[in-house]
Amino acid sequence: MPDYRFERECRTPYSEAYDITLDETQVGRVDIHFATHRVSATLCVGENMTAEEIRELIDVIDEELVLPADVVRDDFLVTVYQGREAGVFSDEDKDFTEDEDLDEDEDLEE
Repeated sequence: MPDYRFERECRTPYSEAYDITLDETQVGRVDIHFATHRVSATLCVGENMTAEEIRELIDVIDEELVLPADVVRDDFLVTVYQGREAGVFSDEDKDFTEDEDLDEDEDLEE
């Protein structure tokens, strides 16, 4: 199984967010929300990950991040988004910072 690393980006009493790296390369991000009897997660991964790799990653997230939280749960629901990062918005620069690979003239509906 791949050696995924998780770096916590933020934490609240009922949620956590992690950047996911593999071999020093960021491969995704997961936001985990702990509710009564259910844990929900939103997993964002690159477009090059296979369905099997995504399933393995979900298993690792469960084993390394969810189960150690010691929350009673009936279900672990994961919504997966697959694609590429288009940019990041920050209040600090008030500008949308585009990914270098994103062409301004590119039709985003393709």
